[in-house]
Amino acid sequence: MLRGSKVGLRARHVEDIPILRTELYDDVVNGSRAEAAPWRPVSPDSKDLRLAVDDTPPDRVPFSVVELEGGTLVGTANLWGIDNHSRSAHIGLGLLPAARGKGYGTDVVSTLCHYGFVVRGLHRLQIETLADNDAMLRAAERNGFVREGVLRSSAWVLGEFLDEVLLGLLAEDWKPDTKG
Repeated sequence: MLRGSKVGLRARHVEDIPILRTELYDDVVNGSRAEAAPWRPVSPDSKDLRLAVDDTPPDRVPFSVVELEGGTLVGTANLWGIDNHSRSAHIGLGLLPAARGKGYGTDVVSTLCHYGFVVRGLHRLQIETLADNDAMLRAAERNGFVREGVLRSSAWVLGEFLDEVLLGLLAEDWKPDTKG
């Protein structure tokens, strides 16, 4: 398990799937805001890659996010779009509603940076988020990500186009948490 200061990132377990499905993927508003594709219901026996335990493609590494104290599942995180040639990847995360506002997002981003830069040897990490996602913008910027641009009206979300903010962080600009 990768450890942050508040959360750990571990492999996805079969018992995580029903919780993630109910709390994240069955929520139309959350699902619409978090995915690049339109929301659609996910059946319990679906082979949807977002909920896969073992069948993930090589350009995506999913994690379950758990509290270090007690091991309670609090969300999901992943590196996706991993490009081994250019040594880059994208960061994504989703916290269960009860876990939001507790500083977990900042810790998840920090831990994913450690995984991407130290464990995987990547050179660049990137985050794309909706312009009104203040929590993700704060989590990214607290970890050294720089706003590189705004993609105007690039996301169709629940009947309207929304702007997305593009943030990037290079390995040489990353300042790892000194607590380890």
